[in-house]
Amino acid sequence: MVSKSGTPRPVLPPIIIDDVHPRTPTSAPAKAVVGERVPVTAEIYRDGHDILGARVRWRPNGESGWDSSLLTLAEPGLDLWSGTLVPDGVGMFEFQIEAWTDRFATWRHDVEIKAAVNDPELEVVLEQGVQLLDRLTKRADKSIRKVLNAATERLRDSSLPLDQRLTAGLDEHVAALLREVTDPTDLTRTKSRKLWVDRERARTSAWYELFPRSEGGLQGATKRLPAVAAMGFDVVYLPPVHPIGRTFRKGPNNTVGAGPDDPGSPWAIGAAEGGHTEVHPDLGTIDDFDAFVDEARAVGLEVALDYALQCSPDHPWVTEHPEWFHHRPDGSIAYAENPPKKYQDIYPINFWPEKESDRVALWHACKDIFDHWIAHGIRIFRVDNPHTKPFAFWDWVISAVRTEHPDVLFLAEAFTRPRVMAKLAEVGFSQSYTYFAWRVAKWELEEYVDELASGPSSDWFR
Repeated sequence: MVSKSGTPRPVLPPIIIDDVHPRTPTSAPAKAVVGERVPVTAEIYRDGHDILGARVRWRPNGESGWDSSLLTLAEPGLDLWSGTLVPDGVGMFEFQIEAWTDRFATWRHDVEIKAAVNDPELEVVLEQGVQLLDRLTKRADKSIRKVLNAATERLRDSSLPLDQRLTAGLDEHVAALLREVTDPTDLTRTKSRKLWVDRERARTSAWYELFPRSEGGLQGATKRLPAVAAMGFDVVYLPPVHPIGRTFRKGPNNTVGAGPDDPGSPWAIGAAEGGHTEVHPDLGTIDDFDAFVDEARAVGLEVALDYALQCSPDHPWVTEHPEWFHHRPDGSIAYAENPPKKYQDIYPINFWPEKESDRVALWHACKDIFDHWIAHGIRIFRVDNPHTKPFAFWDWVISAVRTEHPDVLFLAEAFTRPRVMAKLAEVGFSQSYTYFAWRVAKWELEEYVDELASGPSSDWFR
């Protein structure tokens, strides 16, 4: 860039740092798990032949001190540097890549070449090393200055044989101590990148799906928990435990017209007894639910609860907030359809009502459901069909919940296209169902597993 006066203005830093990982396609945070070694890579290079140094540094968001770890040149021909960072807590972290010219390593390299050919200017080069060590020692940590000063004195001592002075200058221990002493003249730093750190259960867990109705209700299901834990599971997942609507209640296999003893679909949420924050009276009370959660914790299980944002025609929201639903031209509320299937017992929610105030009220009401069950000990939610709700909503609500409860995990039950699944993970879902139904050949399955394990999306898609 050139100013109006013709003066050149640098717009690029002296050292280039490109293609930093982990990252997502946008500014959304990559993901990690507390205590795990997170691979970090970057392309780092500059003009000329000077040797570079680089490191990654990280910290919890908002804190002042940094942890750091050196990067190493993994592929010299590609200028690819790699290393790791290890977050020590749950929540949002930030990390940066720093690079600088390693003046001492560059000097050592030059000395080795000139010493090998008995260069007549070797004395001058040694004096340059003395001056360089003096400068670097002043910036080094006090704990290593004694070693550096001793090396400087041996390098400076002209009474010593040349090979001993060279040994002092080429000492690998001294070089290692100086690797993280940055050169402020060309120190280059990337902007901070975000990294969301989950607890370990976000990475791996074994789920057991349990319908309390099959055990006679929550009290019976509570008695079943020790056996579930004994099988090796660590998460017990409850489908919706809320009141079930009666209007257009379905029979087995989505048949129209339920019999007198058919309970209906648990996903047709809401009845006269209440909606998403109530327990179906056939299953028990909220006290029974709390007892279930307590017993699960006592036997080493964690409870995951279904979170399904849809309503039966009998849900209180239908009469209290009709503006939160889709309406047909005749004014009736539209039920759910997945042609040729029809779900007359379920009303989808309209996340974009005409009035902004209605949208805000709806989104907060949906967050209130999370808040209610979090207050009753739930820290894992299996989210039903998130791909049929707006990405913008998930981006907002997951962030809002995590701000108050960073240990909460979200599983995306999204049997849909790969890009949609990946975007849901990018906007915040901790885990995702893995959908590969259209992959039938061995090579297709291998390719997909490789993509999940080590492809670009592995930085954020579990």
